[in-house]
Amino acid sequence: MSRFDITRTNIAVERLLETTENPRHQWLLHAYNRHRYLEMAGRWKEIFAPEMTVEHPIYHFNVFGINTVLDGAEAVQAVYEEWSSTGQCVFYADDEKLAVGDNMIVSTATIYQQTPGRILVEAGAPVDPDAHYLVGNVEHMIWPYDDEGRLVGEDVWEVDESTRQIIPLEPSEVLTVERSAQLLAPLIKPLPVRPF
Repeated sequence: MSRFDITRTNIAVERLLETTENPRHQWLLHAYNRHRYLEMAGRWKEIFAPEMTVEHPIYHFNVFGINTVLDGAEAVQAVYEEWSSTGQCVFYADDEKLAVGDNMIVSTATIYQQTPGRILVEAGAPVDPDAHYLVGNVEHMIWPYDDEGRLVGEDVWEVDESTRQIIPLEPSEVLTVERSAQLLAPLIKPLPVRPF
C-alpha cells in the first residue's frame, strides 16, 4: 500500500504548476489543486467560496455504473457531505495526465476512491459489507471554469468499467478523514491574488 499516499495525490498538478507560465493557467491550477486537497481533507465547504465556485455548479458523473447530474450547489454539497461522512472523500490518483486552457482543466488518471464495503454491497458488489476497499478505475475529467476563474462544474466519466478494480484494505490501511485532514493541512494553500 505504500504507493497510496494522500499527500502525493496532486503530484501531477504540482508538477504542471512548475512549468506553466501563463498567469491565468497558473491560477486555475492553484484553484484545482486547492479544491482537490480540500475535498480529500473533508473541508468541502471551503470549495464553495465565491472566488472558487459559481453559485450554481453542475456536475455530471458517469462512474461505477452511476450516470447522474448534480444540478446546483445544494445537490453537489450533499454528495461532498456524504463522502466526508463515509470516508469516500479519500482518494488517490495514479499516472495522472493534465492539460490546462483558459477555461478548463482536463485530466486522465487512475483514481482510487476509498469506499466502505456496505456501500459497494448496496451497489451489487460481492464484498464484505464490514470491510473497506479502494475502488479504482481510469477516469477522464473536464472541469470548466468561467471567465473569473470560478469552477462551473465537473464532468467525470469512467473510461472502461471492465478495468475497474476493487482492492480490499486492511483496517490499518483505512485512512480516516481526520487523519487525511492532518496530512493535507500543510499542503492546502490560500489562492494567490487573481492575475486577471
